[in-house]
Amino acid sequence: MFSRLARLSRPRALAVCSVPIAALFGVAVFAPLPFTLAQPGSTADVLGEDRGRQVITISGAPVRPTTGELRMTTIFATAPDADVNLPDVVEGWFRTDRAVLPHDSVYPAGKSDAEIEKRNLGQMKESQDNAVVAALNFLGRGDEDIDVRLHLADVGGPSAGLLFSLGVVDKLAGDGEGGDLTGGRVVAGTGTIAPDGTVGAVGGVSLKTQAAARDGATVFLVPKAECDDAEAELPEGLQVIPVVNLEDAVASLRALGEDGEVPSC
Repeated sequence: MFSRLARLSRPRALAVCSVPIAALFGVAVFAPLPFTLAQPGSTADVLGEDRGRQVITISGAPVRPTTGELRMTTIFATAPDADVNLPDVVEGWFRTDRAVLPHDSVYPAGKSDAEIEKRNLGQMKESQDNAVVAALNFLGRGDEDIDVRLHLADVGGPSAGLLFSLGVVDKLAGDGEGGDLTGGRVVAGTGTIAPDGTVGAVGGVSLKTQAAARDGATVFLVPKAECDDAEAELPEGLQVIPVVNLEDAVASLRALGEDGEVPSC
């Protein structure tokens, strides 16, 4: 092969060599890469209904009617086994409504789709249980015989915990003075919740703020540790309030209702 190329003119030799190089480049461009693409997902009002069922159902205590909305937010990510190639990644880097994330930061390595779905649903169930405990303890009603059921279809993971807790608080006590915790606003947010009310980081916040604004929210509650992410692509007209626990979140919403000062990132 080398002796044959030696007898070719330089332009012809380059042309011959370029064929396998172009082929290799084509393979590289469309080869799967270890990334996941994400974009703003759906939101759901935890004070309302999901597929004809109340998201929060409470028995064993009087439930107050509510106005306003408390919207939990999600991101939509490519499936665990989806092929993401170089053009997809480059496009994602240049779009503010897309994020390129390491695959293993979204999905645990070595797990099947079924295992990942089971894990996400398990995290959602744990999040719901924590949310109920945190809300009832915050209200000083943890020892009462109050039964709280949470229903939200096709959503996994722990990031709705804070909004679930706020929904329970609003339905049982409102702002504590006869009004709604939301003040009639569309409030959105994200954050895990621990039984003691501590709010934890979740990821994908810059995409969730976009989903919130798209669906009418004017206020967004964010774990304090993720303030920078929340402001990275902040939609116009969306007020971001950092929180570290359930008490912070309730106090900020009450202050909004009284036109008081609230924390900012």
